[in-house]
Amino acid sequence: MDNMELIAAVNMLEKEKGIDREYMMNAIETALAIAYRKSSPELKDADVVVKINRENGFSKAYKRFTVCEEPENLGECSVEEAREINPEYEAGDVFMEEIDPKPFSRIAAQTAKQVVLQKLREAESGKLYNEFRKKENTVTTGIVRRIDKNNIIVDVGDFEAVIPPSEQIEGESFNPGDKIKLYIAKVNKRNYGPEIIVSRSNSGIVGKLFESEVPEITDGTVEIKGIAREPGSRTKIAVYAENPNIDPIGSCVGQRGTRVQAVVDALGGEKVDIIKWSEDPAEYISASLSPAKVVSIEVNEEEHICNVLVPAFQLSLAIGKEGQNARLAAKLTGWKIDIKPEENVSLEF
Repeated sequence: MDNMELIAAVNMLEKEKGIDREYMMNAIETALAIAYRKSSPELKDADVVVKINRENGFSKAYKRFTVCEEPENLGECSVEEAREINPEYEAGDVFMEEIDPKPFSRIAAQTAKQVVLQKLREAESGKLYNEFRKKENTVTTGIVRRIDKNNIIVDVGDFEAVIPPSEQIEGESFNPGDKIKLYIAKVNKRNYGPEIIVSRSNSGIVGKLFESEVPEITDGTVEIKGIAREPGSRTKIAVYAENPNIDPIGSCVGQRGTRVQAVVDALGGEKVDIIKWSEDPAEYISASLSPAKVVSIEVNEEEHICNVLVPAFQLSLAIGKEGQNARLAAKLTGWKIDIKPEENVSLEF
């Protein structure tokens, strides 16, 4: 490859693969320096530096020296020696001495090639990492490829992602080719490329799905105030609109329930309760126990607990199967909730 072919190749990598031109030029300079040291025994321990002209591709090689009071290796020279070149050199200064290295040996050329290829892989890996890092905490669509040691491997475009067991929903199963919604929970940097951890169980997927289905959430008219979820079973989501003319629950439900149904379908049929948030704890807690109706409620703000009275016939509805409704309400509101049937309880603390 001649000089201009080198420049053309680097320009092509930048254009087609998005790899920074300066990054690749630096990588080639590093590779050439390694090759020169391998080809010339007298340069084996020297600090060799190669500089490539970014316009015409011509290169020059140098030995780099650090000026020291007492030199200890080949990359150092004494103050006296340095001042023979330039009387102004002081200890700690660095200077370059141009060299005319021998042609590359076969081994040196192979080494240079390996260095460039490694840098190219690192650049591509870094580019993918940066792209996916920006997508953390967003929702994407993936295609199931295979099951590998309890991990579900999914295609998320140009790369494969992993749903580890901890991010799966118990009882949910998929087949290769299935399209599913996924929450990009974490992107880790690895030598071989980014490790993308996606989730079906993370509560963040609920908020992002509503955001994609409800324009009022996207533009900030409606705000998600909280989410409590037991993945695969049920979710409670609290929403709020500052404008009193806007119905936050209606916005999330959509005409004939189309918006919330799209979210439910993406979650595999998981039940979703949409709650109206209120800064009044009593109102918020009452709403959080939906679909049960609250007769009365007393709150103890100091201890952050409340006593709730519900009709006797709705006690099981308020508590929910295995306590789920009450548990989610407590998680959503952050209050300890004590639920009792109307005819049997005094609301005194």
